Amino acid sequence: MRTGKDRAVERRKLGRTDIEVSALCLGSMTWGTQNNAEEGHAQIERALEAGIDFVDTAEMYPVNPVSAETIGRTERIIGLWFERGGARKDMFLATKHSGEGMQYVRGGAPISSETIPETIEGSLRRLQTDYIDLYQFHWPNRGSYMFRKNWSYDPTGSDPAEVRQNMDDCLGALQREVDRGTIRAFGLSNESAWGTCQWLAAAERTGGPRVATMQNEYSLLCRLYDTDMSETSVYEDVGLLAFSPLAAGLLTGKYQNEAVPEGSRMSLNSDLGGRKTDRVFAAVDAYLDIASRHGLDPTQMALAWCMTRPFMCSVIFGATSVDQLEVALGAADVTLSDEVLDEIDVAHRAHPMPY
Repeated sequence: MRTGKDRAVERRKLGRTDIEVSALCLGSMTWGTQNNAEEGHAQIERALEAGIDFVDTAEMYPVNPVSAETIGRTERIIGLWFERGGARKDMFLATKHSGEGMQYVRGGAPISSETIPETIEGSLRRLQTDYIDLYQFHWPNRGSYMFRKNWSYDPTGSDPAEVRQNMDDCLGALQREVDRGTIRAFGLSNESAWGTCQWLAAAERTGGPRVATMQNEYSLLCRLYDTDMSETSVYEDVGLLAFSPLAAGLLTGKYQNEAVPEGSRMSLNSDLGGRKTDRVFAAVDAYLDIASRHGLDPTQMALAWCMTRPFMCSVIFGATSVDQLEVALGAADVTLSDEVLDEIDVAHRAHPMPY
């Protein structure tokens, strides 16, 4: 496995598996809309050189926007990298199974033992590989409080017995894929503490693959994970793969003072998925001030802070330019002082849940 020419990046295990990945993970959701294949391939090559060998994707990518025409395009771009000579052994690859409501795939069918084999085959075909290191369920069939749904979240509406039976059935299908050699580990995304514990219990009942990781949103501005999910992660060895650690670019400071850079995510999604609020820019200012006073790049501070969290497995970052990628890669070399960490805590108390 390539260790990187630039630096020795910390490595962490995926749950209780024997798989180790870099503590920073290259996200790919812009490849196919904001980035073309060549740009995506250049990002892969640069990340590998820097010791980042973990790449995350999904069958529904790219985003901004998600459309019937682009579904699967990001996986195909990664597959092209392998076709053009990229070594599969150099990369730990994660992808995701879309679920209920995603009308562009399988007519919006929920995740089930019936959908798993065909979905994995589709990803393998597009990715031009015969195995996936980490196979994740993109969101629960019963719904989720992620993506600002926490403000009106209602957990009623699902039969717990049916939920558990679906989990058992899905783990049976996943175990068959493990036996075939098509997947190595299983992860969840956009899940709750209750849901995670149910999946863990189902693995005990069925002997199916145990949840190794959780991919939920987490950043200085979005810290829903800090309570029940944090405890579940630590005690059950289910590490977090944090997505949107830069809060869709807000924490870089590029959107302050009403700025909307051309080609930026805000130029395509004006409210950044509900993250743009009356409170958020004051919160960003507080973190930018900490970074400035301590001579830190705000992007690197935000990513390095995520890596300090006790439940963190790997922090997923994305880039739409080489310059952005270089800045993010530098976070691997940043160690935050106790003074900086204390000031971040003060800022968080002053600006809790800014969106």
